[in-house]
Amino acid sequence: MVTEVINANELHKMDPVFGQLSFDNHEQIVFCNDKDTGLKAIIGIHNTVLGPALGGTRMWNYSSEWEALNDVLRLSRGMTYKSAITGLNLGGGKAVLIGDAKTQKTPELMLKFGEFVNSLGGKYITAEDVGMATSDMDLVRTVTPYVTGISESKGGAGNPSPVTAYGVFMGMKAAAKYKFGSDVLEDKVIYVQGIGNVGEALVENLSNEGAKVYISDINQDRLEEVRDKYSVNIYGGDNIYAEEMDIYAPCALGATINDFTINQFKAKIIAGAANNQLAEEQKHGKMLREKGIVYAPDFLINAGGIINVYAELENYDRKEIMRKTENIYNTTLEILKKAEAENITTYQAAFNVAQARIDARKNEK
Repeated sequence: MVTEVINANELHKMDPVFGQLSFDNHEQIVFCNDKDTGLKAIIGIHNTVLGPALGGTRMWNYSSEWEALNDVLRLSRGMTYKSAITGLNLGGGKAVLIGDAKTQKTPELMLKFGEFVNSLGGKYITAEDVGMATSDMDLVRTVTPYVTGISESKGGAGNPSPVTAYGVFMGMKAAAKYKFGSDVLEDKVIYVQGIGNVGEALVENLSNEGAKVYISDINQDRLEEVRDKYSVNIYGGDNIYAEEMDIYAPCALGATINDFTINQFKAKIIAGAANNQLAEEQKHGKMLREKGIVYAPDFLINAGGIINVYAELENYDRKEIMRKTENIYNTTLEILKKAEAENITTYQAAFNVAQARIDARKNEK
């Protein structure tokens, strides 16, 4: 008999799905594979109490399948609470495609993914996310009706990025009102980390307001393009977290608020578009609170995108999209005040409101 000694770091792989730290009683996890197109995808359906699970599709060159699974579990869970706190009749879902969107995304791969989405019969509705474009959603639409964020010319609400950014802008202004007594961002020093579609649109809003904006991204060409377009500053240092600033706006991937960064933060407010900004929600939410940093919960203030695509399901117009997105300001202010009154973190306050709505609907059923 051979006895194998398993490294402690490998123990979690003995329960690779239900033992995942990010598994939170997800209803369904779908693994999609197609040899001919090279498709490797995971669809996570977290909760459908309030309605079908809607969430974008992300294509990313993950270092491992384990990393991809963790991402889709966290993201789909976040969508549940994003829809709940925004008052939408939607559940939470997400999809990730494993691969490089620049070199491995093909029409055939997207069509095959659309067929997998269609096989779920509407339990999951997809949309655009990192590595995707509106044209990809148009293509998916040719094989399934369960997709949102299609071109306006095809009857859709179009690119959700500007609406997402506007919601973040509203949440940021509400946080400023709470922290500084005024929501005017003129002359505030704001660092935007990640200049994708949403990050750029946020920079535009901030520039129009007269803020002193610094931008950071791994793509130098992109930085120079956005700098020249909006007359903002490129951050040239090597540790953005330790810089003196009024507001830190994470708009790239998640978990930038962690043990390492919190101890260095000099920002007074954190409000950005990235999902899952807190590496550990309870622990790091509490650490921010103890440092006196106002955290605008990500799943609350970045909900503009889902408001935008929800319009395709509910048939409301652009004016209503912007009205609902602008209301993120009021909800954010309410959550910040609720957290203070109840002596809890802002994350917990937002989570409690969202969970209460889900529980109330479950009880009705």
